[in-house]
Amino acid sequence: MIFPLEQLVEYKNNIYEITVAASHRAYQMAKVEDPEIEANNDKVVSLAAKQLFTNQVRIGYTEL
Repeated sequence: MIFPLEQLVEYKNNIYEITVAASHRAYQMAKVEDPEIEANNDKVVSLAAKQLFTNQVRIGYTEL
């Protein structure tokens, strides 16, 4: 899977926010060696973005 640019363009909320969230999610998945990464031809960032756009993973906030 290639990074879902169509979904990024159509995204109505903060594009920076979802891009950073995808980066953080990709890092998490790589650290735990998620088996989905291999199934997605080692394309961890595109897999993380897909999870965010399909609401498999949600963006959360914490107060500092």
